[in-house]
Amino acid sequence: MNLLKLKKEVYKANIKLYLSGLVTSTFGNVSGIDREKSLVAIKPSGVAYKKLTYKDIVLVDLEGNKVEGKLNPSSDTKTHLELYKNFSGIGGVAHTHSIYATAWAQAKKAIPCLGTTHADFFYGEIPCTRVISDRCIIEDYELETGKLIVDAFKSVDYHYMKAVLIACHGPFCWGENAEESVKISIALEEIAKIALYSIIINPQLGNIKKSLLEKHYLRKHGKDAYYGQEKSNK
Repeated sequence: MNLLKLKKEVYKANIKLYLSGLVTSTFGNVSGIDREKSLVAIKPSGVAYKKLTYKDIVLVDLEGNKVEGKLNPSSDTKTHLELYKNFSGIGGVAHTHSIYATAWAQAKKAIPCLGTTHADFFYGEIPCTRVISDRCIIEDYELETGKLIVDAFKSVDYHYMKAVLIACHGPFCWGENAEESVKISIALEEIAKIALYSIIINPQLGNIKKSLLEKHYLRKHGKDAYYGQEKSNK
């Protein structure tokens, strides 16, 4: 991919995240990767979205070295890089402190799959990591946060579960590119909100039955998916 194109795509994804209402102040960030060049484009740290331009987007290599840009990359860069290194099929990562998803993260609870709205986007419960240790906080906080995510996915396929909650922190989402990672973040927030209200109404709720989960997830994301229109008809 042309690196200028990548920077513009990551810029647009960051603005979309801001306009979605999922971020406050300078909270949150979106990145995208050029796998052939092993370079990541990411929002600069602490820059207000209203002042952000595509020229501000920073390029770093997979070791975190700045390759292009006058500003410092996001303070969460090492977390993004750890995901790119371990989840080879992803092309974009988004991080927010959105209200409902963050509430679940602060409660240190996975978001249960209670209905078909959830199942349309995520194959099962949205996992929550364990709480980061003091040693990891001191040693390399952002890198260790990424390792927490990777550890939480030892028995979870990141292709079918494109979101995670960092205990006491907030959500990370990913997709085939920066734009999709934002779309997943928006869906996650709605699902987190619906789950909260559902449990308030009925605290005894359990996860959706597997047959219904599989029907809704696979009709949109399975190899024989039939949801939506053929590309040729769009």
